[in-house]
Amino acid sequence: MSKPSVFFDQSSQTLLSRLIRDNVRPYWKMVVAALLCMGVSAAATAATAYLIEPVINDIFLHRNGLLLWPLALAVIAVFFAKGAAEYGDSVLMSRVGLSVIADMQNRMFARLMDQDVAFFHHHRTGRLLSRIINDVQAMRNAVSSTLVSFGKDTLQLVFLVGLMFYQDWVLASFAFVVFPVAVLPVVRLGRRMRRVTANTQEQVGQLTTYLEQSMQGIRIVKAYGMEHYEVGKVKNLVGVLRDLTFKAARVRSLSSPVMETLGGVAIGIVIVYGGMGVVDDPDKAGAFFSFITALLLAYRPLKSLSNLNNNLQEGLAAAARCFELLDAQPTLRDVPDAPPLVVREGRVTLENVFYTYDGSKSVLDNISMHIPGGRTVALVGPSGAGKSTLLNLLPRFFDATDGRVLIDGQDVRSVSLASLRSKIALVSQEVTLFDDTIRTNIAYGRFGATDEEIEVAARAAAAHEFIMALPDGYDTIVGERGFSLSGGQRQRLSIARAMLKNAPILLLDEATSALDTESERAVQAALERLMCGRTTLVIAHRLSTIMNADLIYVMDRGQVVESGNHEALLATNGLYAHLYALQFADDAVGVLREEQ
Repeated sequence: MSKPSVFFDQSSQTLLSRLIRDNVRPYWKMVVAALLCMGVSAAATAATAYLIEPVINDIFLHRNGLLLWPLALAVIAVFFAKGAAEYGDSVLMSRVGLSVIADMQNRMFARLMDQDVAFFHHHRTGRLLSRIINDVQAMRNAVSSTLVSFGKDTLQLVFLVGLMFYQDWVLASFAFVVFPVAVLPVVRLGRRMRRVTANTQEQVGQLTTYLEQSMQGIRIVKAYGMEHYEVGKVKNLVGVLRDLTFKAARVRSLSSPVMETLGGVAIGIVIVYGGMGVVDDPDKAGAFFSFITALLLAYRPLKSLSNLNNNLQEGLAAAARCFELLDAQPTLRDVPDAPPLVVREGRVTLENVFYTYDGSKSVLDNISMHIPGGRTVALVGPSGAGKSTLLNLLPRFFDATDGRVLIDGQDVRSVSLASLRSKIALVSQEVTLFDDTIRTNIAYGRFGATDEEIEVAARAAAAHEFIMALPDGYDTIVGERGFSLSGGQRQRLSIARAMLKNAPILLLDEATSALDTESERAVQAALERLMCGRTTLVIAHRLSTIMNADLIYVMDRGQVVESGNHEALLATNGLYAHLYALQFADDAVGVLREEQ
C-alpha cells in the first residue's frame, strides 16, 4: 500500500485513483491531446516572458530598430499559439468533463434500477436524486478543474520556473524558498473543505427530498391549510444549507491571504536583490524584467495550484457518495446458471412461509397456501394482516425469510428473475403512469407490440372509447403520474398494460378500492376479462368484488385464519363473516344516504 502524499491522505488518493481509473481513463486520448495543448500554451507563456529581455535590452537600451518588426511578429505568433492551444485544451476537457457526467449518471441510474424494492424503502428519493444530479456535477467540476489546473498550471510553472532559473538561479531560489511554507496550511484547509462539503451535499439531498414530498402532496397541504408550515420548514432547511455553503466559501477563501502574503514576500525579495544588480550593471535590466515578468506570470498558476486541493476535496466528498451508491449491491440476485421459469398450469404454492422486515416480529407467520392453476384466489383481512407482503413474494420484490414460494413446483428463488417477472402481471391500487403517450404507457414492458395489439388490449380493458375521445387519441400525453386522466381511466390503462403483457399469473392489489361506483363497474368488467384463464391472486378491500372467487384466504396478524369459498366462510361465522357484516352495514348506510 502506497504512503499518503503530503497533499492527499490515503482516502483522497484512493478516491482520486478510482475516479481517474473508472471515469477518465476511457477518454485518455482526449486527455493526452489536451495536455499537449496545455504544453504549447505553457511554452508560449514562458516565451512571452523571455521576449521581454530583447525588448528591453535591444530596443529600449541599445535602440536597435532592425529588431522592431521581428520582435513584434514573434509576440503575435506566440499569443496566437497560446490562444489556439487554450481553445483546444478547453474544448477537449469540456468534452471529457461532460462525458464523465453522462457516464456516471448512466451507471448510477442503472445501479438504482438493479436494486431491490426494499432499497427504495430505506433510501429517500430526494437524496438519491441529489446524488445523481448534484453530486455528479460536483464530481465533474473536481475532475475538470483538477486535470486542467494540475496539467496546465503545472506545465506553465515548469516552463516559467525554468526560464527564471535560466535568467538568474540565485534569484529564483530566493523567490521559491517561501513556497514550501504555504503547503501545510493549504493541505489543512483542503481537509476541512472535504468535511464541510460532505455535510453540504447531505443537506442538499434532504432539501430535495422535502421539496419533492411537498409538491407531490400539494393537495393535502392545501386541504389542511399547511402552506405556511411547509414554507417555514423549507426556509429552515435552506438556512442550514446557506450556512454550510458560506462556511465552505469561507474555508476556500482562507488560502487566498496565505498565498497573497507569501507571493508579496517573494516579489519583494526579487525587487530588492534584482534591483541592486541592475543598479550596478544596467545591461542586466532586460534579464531582470524578463525574470520579473516570468515571476508575475507564475504567480497565477501557483495560486491556482494552491486552491487545487480545496476544489479537489469538494469533488472527492461528492465522489465518495456517488461510489457508495455504485457499490450498493442488490440483495436479490439470480442463483448461478438460474434456469428460466416454465409455467404450465400456473399453480402457486406457499410452504411454511415466514417474513420479517427487521428480524424481530414476523409479518408473515408460517403461511401455507395453495392456488390452483387458472383459478382465482382472494386474500382478505384487516389492515396490517400481511396481504400485500405475501403478494410481493411472488414476483420476488422481497424474499421469504423462511419457507418456499413455488410456481408449478419451481422455487421462485431458483429461477431467473427476468423469466419470473415476465410471467407475472400486476395491477395495483396505485396506478403508475409515465409522462408519455397513452400508447407508450400501455406498451410499457412490451415495446415491440403493434398498434393493433395495443388497441385490442385497450378495447378489452374498456379504455378504447375514452382514449379516442381525447384530442390526440393514443398519442395523448398523460402528464406526470397521469394527472390529466380520471382514476378510472388510469386504472383501465393499467389493465390494458396487463392485458398486453398476457402473463399467465395475475396479481391484483386492491385494484378497484379507490374508484367510485360507476368507474368500479367498468374496471371490474375489464378485470374479469383479464382474469379469464389466468391464475389470479386478488387482494380486495370490497368483499363484493371477490364473492365469486374460487377460494378465499382470510388473514389476520400474519396468519391464515380461515379459508374456503364465500358461502362456506359465511357459514362458519368467523372473521370473514364479521368483515362482511361490517361492510354490508356500511354499504346499506351509503345506499340510504344516496336515496335521501
